[in-house]
Amino acid sequence: MKEFVSLGPYIREAQSKGHRYFFDCLAVCVSSKPAPEKREFWGWWMELEADEQGFTYRCQVGLYDKAGDWQAKAIKDAAVMSEIDSNLKVFQQRLNDYLSSLNLTLRPAER
Repeated sequence: MKEFVSLGPYIREAQSKGHRYFFDCLAVCVSSKPAPEKREFWGWWMELEADEQGFTYRCQVGLYDKAGDWQAKAIKDAAVMSEIDSNLKVFQQRLNDYLSSLNLTLRPAER
């Protein structure tokens, strides 16, 4: 777990158990008007699972709501989607580079 923390502020340790890891990013605030603890964000989340070859991942984009839960939602604003895509690509590259340095693979999970 400590190794994944070094990749940035993305890992949610409380939601990571055993060989499964949960990462997310609150990329774009929906509105800065509510109090910080009640704000919603557009972003991404990724579930990573270890196997004998390395890791598989599932990734989604959507809304992090006031209750602190992710909801898969289509993002219609192109600028918001661009910001999320850019952030996700940077993280995936860091993750892939780290795993490659350990001779482990990173592949999309089968649906």
